[in-house]
Amino acid sequence: MRRIRWWVPALLVVVWLGLGAVGGPFAGRLADVVTNDNSSFLPEAAEATEVEHLQRQFSDQQILPAVAVAERRSGVTKEDLDFLAGRAKALAQVDGVATGVPIVPKPSDDGRAVQLVVPVLGQGNPVEVIKQVRAELSKGVPDGLTVLLTGPGGVIADLVSAFDGIDGLLLLVAGLVVVVILVAVYRSPLLPLLVLVSAVFALGVAAFVVYQLAKHDVFKLNGQSQGILFILVFGAATDYALLLVSRFREELRDTEDRFRAVRTAWRATIEPIAASAGTVIIGLLCLLFSDLRSNKGLGPVAAIGIASALLASMTFLPAALALVGRAAFWPFVPHHGTEAPEHRGLWGWVAGRVGARPRLIWVVTTVVLLAGVAFVPQLKANGTAQTDLFLTEVDSARGQDILSAHFPGGSGSPTVIVARSSAAERVIDAARIDGVAGVVPTGEKNGLVLLQATLDAPSDSEKAIATVDRLRTAVHDVPGADAKVGGQTAIQLDVQSASRHDRSLIIPIVLVVIFVVLSLLLRALVAPLLLIATVVLSFGATMGVSALVFNHLFGFPGADTAIPLFGFIFLVALGIDYNIFLMTRVREETLTSDTRTGTLRGLAVTGGVITSAGVVLAATFASLSVIPVLFLAQIAFIVAFGVLLDTVVVRSLLVPALTVDIGRRIWWPAKLSRRAPSESGPAPEPSRTASP
Repeated sequence: MRRIRWWVPALLVVVWLGLGAVGGPFAGRLADVVTNDNSSFLPEAAEATEVEHLQRQFSDQQILPAVAVAERRSGVTKEDLDFLAGRAKALAQVDGVATGVPIVPKPSDDGRAVQLVVPVLGQGNPVEVIKQVRAELSKGVPDGLTVLLTGPGGVIADLVSAFDGIDGLLLLVAGLVVVVILVAVYRSPLLPLLVLVSAVFALGVAAFVVYQLAKHDVFKLNGQSQGILFILVFGAATDYALLLVSRFREELRDTEDRFRAVRTAWRATIEPIAASAGTVIIGLLCLLFSDLRSNKGLGPVAAIGIASALLASMTFLPAALALVGRAAFWPFVPHHGTEAPEHRGLWGWVAGRVGARPRLIWVVTTVVLLAGVAFVPQLKANGTAQTDLFLTEVDSARGQDILSAHFPGGSGSPTVIVARSSAAERVIDAARIDGVAGVVPTGEKNGLVLLQATLDAPSDSEKAIATVDRLRTAVHDVPGADAKVGGQTAIQLDVQSASRHDRSLIIPIVLVVIFVVLSLLLRALVAPLLLIATVVLSFGATMGVSALVFNHLFGFPGADTAIPLFGFIFLVALGIDYNIFLMTRVREETLTSDTRTGTLRGLAVTGGVITSAGVVLAATFASLSVIPVLFLAQIAFIVAFGVLLDTVVVRSLLVPALTVDIGRRIWWPAKLSRRAPSESGPAPEPSRTASP
């Protein structure tokens, strides 16, 4: 029997070493299956997608236009024009640039700039082609002449560059964050290492599964999903580890047998941890209802990450703890028979204050949260220009500014119209609306005509998107034309429309799913409604504060239309996590006492570990901000701030105060609480038999 107790955890550790060896390298290979262009994220039914398919009738080549723009503020010289003519010939020879499409330098009317539209093939690896194009443009540039590459091709290349090294950078930052926090919490050099190894193993398994599925086109993986996967795995694995380790340390004070301590800790924590992970997984999988293929990809990618974190935390980590035993906590070893520090201190004091004046506490915290909600209308989540995606200066953004200063903003990235040939003239007339600089036919085939409309505004700007929206209305009204509008600007418009649709559809689905899960877990109806209401209130306050920070502190130009949905998915799912950890403990304490006593005991004993878990998750999500992309920086702040708000205010004050004030009715229709004493006072000493 003694040998079995050793062999089982040893075998689990060996199995995980093998899984880590197989899966680990795939964390660095995910970039090989990443796709970052907008068109691949659109639903098949989107108008821009239909136009993309129709365009293939006119040419077998899919073109990703890149626009080279050269500027000399004193005026372009003959030497500059000769240089650009030479570069145009060189660019035509670059492998991956479309043949048969002339690259002609086009001077601006003011004589201070020249543009060259480089037709990069969309097939293959266009980013590598754009790198070669930039290298060619940089050769022998005359003094005083600025030459930059912009347009859709330049933006995509800069976006990919922003995600370069994401795997190594995020792993390093997230790993350091986890180690620092765990050392501060447990003051042990070995325990953080075990938790970190567990998280790395979880990431390896998740990366292996995601790589295989993305490679075989089961879903789309983009750079944002890749970054979120890394952070989510590290944060979730560490959270689950904190709960298990906290209970293990508690059990070591009750028994000399470390194997029994691990077994008891595992049994006590598996239900709340599995319920928490299951809630997050189900919430994330609700993204499968999204119209956007990018969101459909994020759902299973993140769900795989959570499942891997759960698996590693509840198999490898307990096995490693069983083998290492008390030494994991050195030099502050929990000896058998010593008093647990969780029974006194800060959280016992907080529980006492909640028990003394519960109604005042929940009213005040609710008012404070509602004050944050009041600023939600200031959140500018209507989309941003693609060149505003970057938080650092990039060539595509600088180039677009120059291009817009000297040419129609949409130069080099025209809006595409496909219509019936018989209605070509009427469609051209209808397309001449404010914001459209010109419309020209470029091809005719199979009874269809291909038109190109150049916009006055930069193709990735909100003004251009508004123009395309009006353009669609104008050409759709032409009788018998069956006109459709596509191109890069139309793609952005369709992405924004799909994001708004997703937000209206998925948020209610997530709320219903979480309510069902909580009802089954807590065997009640009132408590789940209460928990969901508090988390939604916390989400609203977070978005309101985020609006103030984004607008007035960071000066962001706006936010992606998907930001509210992503913020909701992460904050509601993760916020419910901490309430699950609290309320499962409260429920078990209540079974042996009453609702008030059980709530205060549950708050006192879980306060430290849940707060530590929240700090870890907030810090790991905050590390997303090291990637200089607007969307990820905003998600990093929203989730980090929201998790801290939920952990410190909602879970520590609002939920327990409401539970105490409502009393045993919170468990309706179950009759869980035996009595409801009226006396108030400090938090009773927590029992040592319930799960965290």
